[in-house]
Amino acid sequence: MSHFSIKGNYRIQELKDLYKRKNKEISCRLKEFQMIWKEATDEKIFAELVFCILTPQASGKLCWAAVETMTRKGILYNGDTCQITEELSGARFIHKKSAYIVEARERFYENGKVCLKTIINTIGNGQLAREWLVHNIKGIGYKEASHFLRNIGFDQDLAILDRHIIKNLELIGVIGEIPGSLSRKRYLDIEKRMMEFSRAVRIPMSHLDLLMWYRAKGEVFK
Repeated sequence: MSHFSIKGNYRIQELKDLYKRKNKEISCRLKEFQMIWKEATDEKIFAELVFCILTPQASGKLCWAAVETMTRKGILYNGDTCQITEELSGARFIHKKSAYIVEARERFYENGKVCLKTIINTIGNGQLAREWLVHNIKGIGYKEASHFLRNIGFDQDLAILDRHIIKNLELIGVIGEIPGSLSRKRYLDIEKRMMEFSRAVRIPMSHLDLLMWYRAKGEVFK
């Protein structure tokens, strides 16, 4: 693994040891994501998209709580931007994000319901689906699209490069430094390096993401 410029083998061993302890919990969580794709309605899929629109620079738990509240009140599928904004106390840039949500909802609204699952299923490939999401939905970049596709169980091998994952990748030497910004080229390059590391340490890509998240936050969430 010399091409990873590993800063300390003890960090890799620490990650492997942590994986032995958390493997079952991570596997269970991923199975829950897979069941979403198999069983969820289009409305549930859309709710997961909204969650990923909200999460940048915000608490994931608070964002999911907001999604659940909006769903319960009927605002998620029928509310206007003002009503949605009122429920987004856990997110940043709430006016912009509420506009993104309404625009995405209108884009996928057909015959009285949100039709998103069918579109993604038609694309049929995780990489292509991510590109389509990035280019067609405001507020969705490569990280958010990867997060969404993982959470709905469509593709679990895409890198979700949030600040916690990037920091972990830098600590174990997969990348030399934390980038100031992530262009498409830079994102895909880091994703490729993460995949190579995943194979080298024999921790599946999907597991590695949640493992690093657990290492940073102390829980396996979404």
